[in-house]
Amino acid sequence: MHYYQPIWTLVGAGAKTLSSSGRSTASVMPSGVKWVKSKVQEINPDKNTVRTDDGTEISYEYLIVALGLQLHYEKIKGLPEGFEHPKIGSNYSVQTVEKTWKALQNFKEGNAVFTFPNTPVKCGGAPQKIMYLSDAYLRKTGKRAKANIIYNTSLPVLFAIKKYADPLWDIVKRRDLQVNLRQNLIEVRPDKQEAVFENLDKPGETKVFEYEMLHVTPPMGPNLVIKGSPLADEAGWVDVNKDNLQHKRYLNVFGIGDCTNLPTSKTAAAVAAQTAILNRTISKILKNEKPDKAYDGYTSCPLITSYNTVILAEFDYNGQPLETFPINQAKERRLMYHMKADVMPHLYWHGLLRGLWGGPGPYRKLLHLGMK
Repeated sequence: MHYYQPIWTLVGAGAKTLSSSGRSTASVMPSGVKWVKSKVQEINPDKNTVRTDDGTEISYEYLIVALGLQLHYEKIKGLPEGFEHPKIGSNYSVQTVEKTWKALQNFKEGNAVFTFPNTPVKCGGAPQKIMYLSDAYLRKTGKRAKANIIYNTSLPVLFAIKKYADPLWDIVKRRDLQVNLRQNLIEVRPDKQEAVFENLDKPGETKVFEYEMLHVTPPMGPNLVIKGSPLADEAGWVDVNKDNLQHKRYLNVFGIGDCTNLPTSKTAAAVAAQTAILNRTISKILKNEKPDKAYDGYTSCPLITSYNTVILAEFDYNGQPLETFPINQAKERRLMYHMKADVMPHLYWHGLLRGLWGGPGPYRKLLHLGMK
């Protein structure tokens, strides 16, 4: 199966079904492509070969690495086995996203705790989106008065871009949500319904939170195939030129998406923008020409704040807003929710996956299509 993972936030909140987020990989495989149904075991860029886990060795002239990142639930004591208990979920895995919705539906009273780990993550807004949706659900079902909603994040900020962080803080205050900065989940005790957090500003100092519901965003890291190869930087990510996505040392190798060390947020929107740049870069190199298009770091995070509103954050490498629409995107809007929930999945399945992508980012692409 191939999944459109950005919709899992809404699956965890009961607004979409898990089955609607997936299609068979065969159905999205482009025609004319030889699909090797094996996992990559090793990449040897000095010999221009890729070895799969069944021992097959494939040679290449050019290589595009799009291996994504790896989830590390096991780095939290008590997980992943803790997911066998009720009241714990995670929107980051196909095995655990429906557990989030079950925990939310079964909530009675107490603490609803949401976490953000002390590692790079994909879709950095998702850990707090489910908090806002849970708040909205508990209000809708008359349980909010008996709930303490707590967001424990390892970050020193609620959101990295001030233009969008300010309205998010307003929502936090208005809806009586508790945000604790620099708190990192290190242990879950599901039998006691306890979550243990370390204070990153005072290493060794821990605090135990009881929970009636717990949403875990796992620690994440580079794919182990990359981490052990010459393609990796010191942290284990594919070491690419941030302008044209070409590897810094192996010029016939390119990287895209979450597996790279591009200094921008790891999102589907970023991949969409990178796709257009990488397509241009490779077509130039195949003609022995110099790449002439530079990626500006465009990324986007549709911050879902309720079952019908979204703040659409779009920004570049420098953290400067890089917005599509001639309106204030830092404001909660119903239109942006509709785009996130209904339009973007359609654009993904019928646009990005079919190679029908020439624009810089998904929302700008949408605007172009609308104008046509």
